[in-house]
Amino acid sequence: MKPNSKVLIIAGSDSSGGAGIQADLKTVTSLGSYAMTAITAVTAQNTTGVKSITPIKSLEISNQIEFTAKDIKPNAIKIGMLHSKSVIQAVIKSLNKIKIKKIVLDPVMVAKGGSKLINDAAIIHLKKNLLKKTLLITPNIPEAEILSKIKINSKKDMIKAAKILINLGAKNVLIKGGHLKSNQMNDILLNRKTMKIFTSKKYRTKNTHGTGCTLSSAIATYLACGKDLIKSCELGIKYVNESIKSNLNLGKGSGPINHLNSIILNRKFK
Repeated sequence: MKPNSKVLIIAGSDSSGGAGIQADLKTVTSLGSYAMTAITAVTAQNTTGVKSITPIKSLEISNQIEFTAKDIKPNAIKIGMLHSKSVIQAVIKSLNKIKIKKIVLDPVMVAKGGSKLINDAAIIHLKKNLLKKTLLITPNIPEAEILSKIKINSKKDMIKAAKILINLGAKNVLIKGGHLKSNQMNDILLNRKTMKIFTSKKYRTKNTHGTGCTLSSAIATYLACGKDLIKSCELGIKYVNESIKSNLNLGKGSGPINHLNSIILNRKFK
């Protein structure tokens, strides 16, 4: 199988392999595209939490983005963990140089274990300057609450928060509803013209580490392959749901999901 498209991932590394760059690489590869990376930070973490975060210098992040894209131009970009204002400034500068329109931003702010992954100055800069550079932003409910400055307890609140983000400059917002207490998942896609609610079954499991990273990378991959935004979101959500449904049980805390759910092994490898 040859890759159908190329995706550049700008994100942090997760040593446990469940989230961050590692989840992104697995997702893009499993869905049939070619993945490239620009690492923004190195974390020491496992399923129980984050032990340490080592930031990569802003200049080196820019070097990774620009030197990679100069040789192999991506069809889409996925952005994950950006821990400081200087990193966000460097990424914006590099994005202006490589001129890619299909950009998916997953505004990673807090790890599953509760560790903060971005500082307050960076959040302000992200809202003011990065939102408008992206095609889609994919916050979960805690992230949407931080960005919109409202409490989200219902679908109605999700829509209200999405509208606030649109008014801040986002072109399209997909708010993920996994944190709401309900028997079904409601993910809401909103822009200035339309709204689409994706409804799916909610699986009861503690093993959901890396779902946000995986979803944004899956959507970026489908966009890179030429699918429209609604179809890309629909297929990305389906991929994540199947990955959760597999219920891998690794580690003592919030375990990873199964990124290989989309792959059927060739008979000779079984």
